[in-house]
Amino acid sequence: MKTQWDYTTLAKAYLQRADYANAAIDALLTLSGFPQNANKSAYICDVGAGVAHLTLMLAERGHKIEAVEPNDAMRELGIERTQKLIDKNIVRWHEGTGEKTNQPANIFDIISFGSSFNVCDRALALKESHRLLKDGGYFMCLWNHRDLDDAIQSEIEGIIRRHIPTYGYGTRREDQREIIEQSGLFENVVQLSSRVVFQQKRNDCIEAWRSHATLQRQAGSEFLAIISDIEQFLNARGKDTLPVPYTTHAWIAKKK
Repeated sequence: MKTQWDYTTLAKAYLQRADYANAAIDALLTLSGFPQNANKSAYICDVGAGVAHLTLMLAERGHKIEAVEPNDAMRELGIERTQKLIDKNIVRWHEGTGEKTNQPANIFDIISFGSSFNVCDRALALKESHRLLKDGGYFMCLWNHRDLDDAIQSEIEGIIRRHIPTYGYGTRREDQREIIEQSGLFENVVQLSSRVVFQQKRNDCIEAWRSHATLQRQAGSEFLAIISDIEQFLNARGKDTLPVPYTTHAWIAKKK
């Protein structure tokens, strides 16, 4: 399925991305009324499911997932990673976007966007989420943000800005409260954060940078040079594993 942002060439690299903080996922589910070990399962539509990072975390907590992903390459990897869950009818995959999921109305307890809300027309995605949710259901969106004050991450940031002085993160690092409240479709917006230090193999870290769509779009012809500079910097440190501090930032709101 063709979309404005094509992740086909980035799909395999996405496998090396860090998971979201467990504490953030558990807090979101508690706020939605489906805490872990509560002996009740939520029916969730995970939108922009990618290669199943969030899908897997939700499914392993006992919830049933309809995973919606527009990119064929990403969806194929997601299917591969969740095959056992598919066989158990816990996860099902679909082609669709945040603006048009092709899912039935008024049936889901939760609509989730893991690092995908920013690549949608957010106003339209909120309307679609409202359509899909049961009365009293919850919308949630979340991202992992690297700690740019960390010495290693600060140097990587410097490498990027030497190539792209005007580099920006777009809406993924913005407070999502305003766009959610402006929709008039949701209430009781809660923002939460959870910090984690992810121990990552050096080669996996370099591969994860190859999946950075925001960087690729802004870098254009400079993208490979930036990745090469990051690779040289990390290799020069001589360590096979590096700590990557990040914070999972999340927003959750109840359907009006």
